Amino acid sequence: MDRLEAMSIVLAVAELGSLSAAARRLNTPIATASRQIAELETHLRTKLFDRSTRKLVLTDAGSTYVAALKRILADLSEAERAASGEYTTPTGELVVTAPVGLGRVHLMPILAEFLRSYPDINVRLVLGDRILSLSEEHVDVALRIGELPDSRLIALRVGATHPVVCASPAYLAARGTPRTPDDIAGHDCIIYEGFRSPDLWAFAHQQTDIAITVQPRLVVSSAEAACDAARAGIGLARAFSYHVVRSIETGTLSTVLDEYRPAALPVSLVYRAGRFLPIKLRAFLDFASPRLKARLAT
Repeated sequence: MDRLEAMSIVLAVAELGSLSAAARRLNTPIATASRQIAELETHLRTKLFDRSTRKLVLTDAGSTYVAALKRILADLSEAERAASGEYTTPTGELVVTAPVGLGRVHLMPILAEFLRSYPDINVRLVLGDRILSLSEEHVDVALRIGELPDSRLIALRVGATHPVVCASPAYLAARGTPRTPDDIAGHDCIIYEGFRSPDLWAFAHQQTDIAITVQPRLVVSSAEAACDAARAGIGLARAFSYHVVRSIETGTLSTVLDEYRPAALPVSLVYRAGRFLPIKLRAFLDFASPRLKARLAT
């Protein structure tokens, strides 16, 4: 039995709840993964998982063992990174994730400068509006919108963004400009499914929160598509300010109900806490944070 491999398999199964999913993540045959767990349980003289037809659930002993595994494997990973020079030289692959629009508008130009300045660092940029788990997806740093709910992560605030409601000037000329949130009921609306409660649009006025339920004329799967539809004159769309800044400048979109705009949301660079910070990550944080603050200044 390869105890290190078996420990990695146990941790993956505990995180994913499935032997097949863990085997896919580790690129290991399911039979091998199952055998390694069985041999480790024999070695430990205890059962780590309760097995059902659908998933594997940790036993009490398994939960205690997995908590220790996380510390052991994290220390081992840091030791390997230290030995490879990752803590002394800015080198290696940096995995970065960000929302699609925020990454394209603000992060990509900064990454282009960063790569020119650090020729020994390669970057894998994952753009998506789904929040990825930094540990499970092996992400080094994330650019995120909103308050940080997980205290195990560190958030370095780099700016803020406002939710806005926008439409094309042609649509507003034809249908009228809403003056209060209640006026939305008389308008066609474009909904982006990725927002939390996408059909509930939030506003604020004189320290009072206002929520309006909208009936969508069009539902889209990306904020960029919502803005495209608004530019095409289909109706009102809700987006973040960074989505529409260029369209506002060129006059293809106008924001409405600005006096009812809800509070700004923080934008932060988020990374895992640890005893050591890889030099490549420290270099990126030091390089990107002042540039993002300049671009996201409000």
